[in-house]
Amino acid sequence: MPTPATPANTLAHRQKMLTFAGVLLAMFLGALDQTIVSTALPRIVADLDGLERFTWVATAYLVASTALVPIYGKLADMYSRRKIEVTAVVIFLIGSMLCGLAGEFGPLPLLGDGMNQLVIFRAVQGLGGAGLFAMAFIIIADLFPPAERGRYQGFTGAVFGTSSVLGPFLGGFLTDNGGGLIPGVAGWRLVFYVNLPLGLLALWFILTQMPALRPRGQPKPFDYLSAVLLMLGLVPLVMALQLNKAVYGWTDPFTLGLLAVSVTSIVAFVFRSLRHENPILDFGLFRNPVFRTANAALFLLGGAFLGIIIFQPLFMVNVLGVSATKAGVSLIPLSMGVVAGSLLAGQMVSRYGHYKRWMLSGLVVLLGGLSLLATMSADVGYYRILGYLFLCGIGLGPTMPLYTLAIQNAIEPRLLGQATSASQFFRQIGGAITASVLGTVLTLTLTQSMPATTAPPAAQAVVAEGPALPVAAGATSPQMRAAFSKGISRVYFINILLVVGGLVMTLFVPELPLRKTNSAAPPLAE
Repeated sequence: MPTPATPANTLAHRQKMLTFAGVLLAMFLGALDQTIVSTALPRIVADLDGLERFTWVATAYLVASTALVPIYGKLADMYSRRKIEVTAVVIFLIGSMLCGLAGEFGPLPLLGDGMNQLVIFRAVQGLGGAGLFAMAFIIIADLFPPAERGRYQGFTGAVFGTSSVLGPFLGGFLTDNGGGLIPGVAGWRLVFYVNLPLGLLALWFILTQMPALRPRGQPKPFDYLSAVLLMLGLVPLVMALQLNKAVYGWTDPFTLGLLAVSVTSIVAFVFRSLRHENPILDFGLFRNPVFRTANAALFLLGGAFLGIIIFQPLFMVNVLGVSATKAGVSLIPLSMGVVAGSLLAGQMVSRYGHYKRWMLSGLVVLLGGLSLLATMSADVGYYRILGYLFLCGIGLGPTMPLYTLAIQNAIEPRLLGQATSASQFFRQIGGAITASVLGTVLTLTLTQSMPATTAPPAAQAVVAEGPALPVAAGATSPQMRAAFSKGISRVYFINILLVVGGLVMTLFVPELPLRKTNSAAPPLAE
């Protein structure tokens, strides 16, 4: 095991690669968990009798994993990266084990029944999951200088793409067949237990190969009040966005109350940060034009990516009438495109530099794919859509590694954790806000095109519950198919506007020469 003082630039290549493997494996756990649970939810809901709370299984994880990202970034700037990474993995594994045990012992004091337990334990998982994503990019930046980093950060896109394909398949397989693997244990519980051996393997790599990677200088006291204000700002915001708008509309007092708490807390957080000697987020970073413009682009592009992931399966099921399984399989070309685009862009930037041209090229390709999706007719062929999605994936691929690389290359190493986690945060919060708005657009279109009072029962469920619940294949009338086709076309046109906005912001990203060492970045004019 390397000594705590071992700097990354003195590590042997083999040790760097083993550390890199452990970090990617930990990141894979977090990415897999975002998709593997979805296919198990119907069985979980049936076993735990929690249909009315099923959306909170995903929401609890999302709230925790989004709100903690900036805090992990700050901690990484203050303490040993290895300790922070190990802490995140351990929390995630504890949460996974508890999720698998939810409801096994009946109702518990304070925690309630099995479904309540699962929601709470998913939040625990999210507390660890936030660190798995944020720390991966930070540690990769420690291991490799910017001039080499692109080829390695390209693998992060491959991790996301692979997990999005493998997750739903593995979740369905374990749910349907896992009960025979361990007698007496329901298959859906293995969806959570499968994290344990993978997580322990990741811990082995990290503990035996990764140096401490301590930041330069002595850490100043952590600002706990800012952390509380940040949580009070982000948790109500994400909750308000995730609420079922058919029950809690945008003007509902509960929704408005959450948003008011969020805005008040975020304003207080900003004022506190501007006055504290050791803020969780150094707002001086926003004076850096690369940081400012790249994060604005990530905010918009995060929404565009999630818009495709959420709404394309709805088109497949409710317009083409394919099965839910076939709709899920249709996202495989998107994932393959993301993997290919991410790896290609990372390799090309490491070899030739000039990251900006690859960002812009990817966005042009993405616009082409989205334009094809936005103009689909109700009788478009299934395999033609797969081609459109592959094209979108190719365009999205470079957004995974290159914007973060540009930010890391432009900031001082002492702020690496904060700057890197900020890029992850803006991508995630952009996706959450956009998904909520796009869901409202689709629901309004369905309501206008086919009022709920005249819609068939299956369609009424979609209008009531929002876009997360597609109707069963074959259950849609021609009028309902037309309504879905119209609504999802509107969603894609909004996605096009988001990508255009991201492209405009990317045009203003200054392109700096990629540094060949991890020494301080040169000063950059505002």
